Amino acid sequence: MPKAKGKSRRQKYSYNLNRKRLYRSARRRAAPRIACSHIRHAWDPTKSVAQNLAEMGLAEDPNKAVPIPKKKLRGMEVESGGREQGKKIVRKPYVVNEMEYEASLPEKKSNTLSRDLIDYVRYMIQNHGENYKEMARDEKNYYQDTPKQIKRKINVYKNFYPEEYKDFIASLKQEKMDVQ
Repeated sequence: MPKAKGKSRRQKYSYNLNRKRLYRSARRRAAPRIACSHIRHAWDPTKSVAQNLAEMGLAEDPNKAVPIPKKKLRGMEVESGGREQGKKIVRKPYVVNEMEYEASLPEKKSNTLSRDLIDYVRYMIQNHGENYKEMARDEKNYYQDTPKQIKRKINVYKNFYPEEYKDFIASLKQEKMDVQ
């Protein structure tokens, strides 16, 4: 398709346009993206960010919320500003309480090993026991792992699934006793 006429021409800069006002009004209209659901539900779009956070008992600027004390200069005390900020009224304390409760919950363990790695480790232990040099020469060692690498993989499996590893070793011992 041919180009539209006039698109290749340089745009003229409009000197009479007040861009500050345009930017401010666009900023007011756009609601902030909030990741925390507790804050999102308590957010009032008619109020400013500072007002919303103050009502929830949260700090807008951490540097102002917890000021760094000034150091003493060679035996002389430096006075702070002498101003004490008035305590702000927290109208929505449940937001902070919910966030603290959520933070106090224990973290879920999301570390898992792939099924292929588990099968690989089980195969090696089943066929070679603790002989890592034999494991390195095994035909199923597709990635040509060294004995130390194989040992490390087995240790990772032991750390991730200790009960499963113990049951597996116990079943191997049971099989050996049945064979004898």
